[in-house]
Amino acid sequence: MQPLLEVHRLVKQYRGVRAVDGISFNIERGTCVGLLGPNGAGKTTTVEILEGIIPATSGEILFKGGPIDDQFRQSAGIMFQNTALQEHITVQETLTLFRSFYRHTRPLNELIASCALGDFLSRDVQKLSGGQRQRLLLAIALLNDPEILFLDEPTTGLDPQARRNFWQLIRDIKAEQKTVALTTHYMDEAYQLCDEIAIMDRGRIIAQGSPQQLLKSHFENSVISLPLDHIPASLKESCSLSLHQRNRHVEIHSNDLNSSIRMLLDQGVSLEQMQIRSPTLEDLFLELTGHELRA
Repeated sequence: MQPLLEVHRLVKQYRGVRAVDGISFNIERGTCVGLLGPNGAGKTTTVEILEGIIPATSGEILFKGGPIDDQFRQSAGIMFQNTALQEHITVQETLTLFRSFYRHTRPLNELIASCALGDFLSRDVQKLSGGQRQRLLLAIALLNDPEILFLDEPTTGLDPQARRNFWQLIRDIKAEQKTVALTTHYMDEAYQLCDEIAIMDRGRIIAQGSPQQLLKSHFENSVISLPLDHIPASLKESCSLSLHQRNRHVEIHSNDLNSSIRMLLDQGVSLEQMQIRSPTLEDLFLELTGHELRA
């Protein structure tokens, strides 16, 4: 089956800097595809080109096998990272206003129920909580019953409960066989929601596949976590283990868990607060893009 969206050799250049550097990928129908990357990786620029917000320097984007046109614009829903809403109008009035922009729309009552907006339809949009505002913005993005939905960091700033409630809304959208393109800085969010992810760095895709495939292809080890003050300086200097400091803990990536634990015991390391876990997307992200601070 032909992909819903095809991206071929996409380039975006700003004054000699390639924000997007010749990337290619497909988005299949009914899937959720996540674009991940550190600040400045080019993911938001990529999505803005796909949405038709900014033009590409070169490359080709195909929707259902054809060029981006008015049909695509009527078939796409967009939830921007930052959206300014009209002041001094209610949630109900906001939905009615945005609904008027499209030729084909979903029933408002259906959207109000699916996005759980019923309890505050008469509330001024400026008085919504963070989670309520994000649910309203999602409803706006779904007003035209889109075939593909773009979500640019939709849960940034939400508390854990609001984030998980929002995840369920996205799962419900996927259950309708709609296609979702998601950018996020939350690795657990990408793991929970995405069928496929593409990790970008410096304008290029450096890894692509399902979360499970990527973890399996990059890691065959376990992660041992110990408090930093349990690790003597002599161990840091002499042992062959791969040590990574994260906050007040040291993480050890081990291909042979039994041997690593024996080595720690031989070095006199206390294992009293030891934790052992499987590698995560965050581990993969840091391994591929580095640990240094990005602007």
